[in-house]
Amino acid sequence: MIEIKKTKSATFEFLIRSESGKVLLKSIPFTDERSVNETVGNLSRTISTVKSFERKTNFNGQFLFELKNPQGRIIGSSGLYSSEAGMENGIKNLNNRILEQTFVNNGTL
Repeated sequence: MIEIKKTKSATFEFLIRSESGKVLLKSIPFTDERSVNETVGNLSRTISTVKSFERKTNFNGQFLFELKNPQGRIIGSSGLYSSEAGMENGIKNLNNRILEQTFVNNGTL
């Protein structure tokens, strides 16, 4: 499910959750609703590019990934994974959820 929310600081963000409810990706803040809706609407095209996912390891050895738009700007980050295989599975899950594109607009966080 893709949730679009207005935050307490009057910005907008989207969350993509797995079927079990775990957050797969949290977006960067967007200043207006039009921008977040446009980005969400383009997600299926965004994930189709090879360079859309940047895989990283943090200083504790945990894995995470960032989703980038076609211009190379970060539009969201994953949570932390204890293994590289777990992170890769998270990317697969995210791709599946984006392709399903179920939207929920939930107002304020």
